[in-house]
Amino acid sequence: MPVSLRRLAVALTVCCALLAGSTAWAASQETAPRSPSVAVAAATPSPSTSAEKQKFAKTRFVANAALAAGATYEWIYKPYKEGKFKKGAHGRKLTLIKAGLAGAFTYNRLKAAVRNAQGDPTLSKALAPLQAAITNLKDLPAKLRKGDGSAANSFNDTINKVKEAGKSAGAEVKNKVPSTSELNNGS
Repeated sequence: MPVSLRRLAVALTVCCALLAGSTAWAASQETAPRSPSVAVAAATPSPSTSAEKQKFAKTRFVANAALAAGATYEWIYKPYKEGKFKKGAHGRKLTLIKAGLAGAFTYNRLKAAVRNAQGDPTLSKALAPLQAAITNLKDLPAKLRKGDGSAANSFNDTINKVKEAGKSAGAEVKNKVPSTSELNNGS
């Protein structure tokens, strides 16, 4: 395929200009006296008052708990109620894969919600009794893949308890269904 002479000339000119510019820059760096440089760490933004910390803790808690609740309802509890986990059900394999992903996602988001709740004393006290129930969710995705229906109820019960605890602490949680890409990424 022939290359036009005009394109070749432009490419050659650009290459020469880049070479000349980089050579001039390197020469100026060698002759300039070096002064010691000081690295300054960038300050991480943080809330300044305890009221702001609590507000952001509740907001992050609600966001993470809502995603966990939405994933549980959409891909675990609703298919369970529709009988899609039973042997011989149409699309069972895909439903079980989605439920396993949703289970891992739910566990991840609930752990994040618990970390967020620790920034608010009221939320922290409300969620303290649920630590064991949330930790027990870790093994349930494997049970879901095996078709154990009690795992779906366990997820739903734990989510409802987290919602109640959030509501009692002034942080009402409503279901927010995550996208499939959020499920795959785990966040």
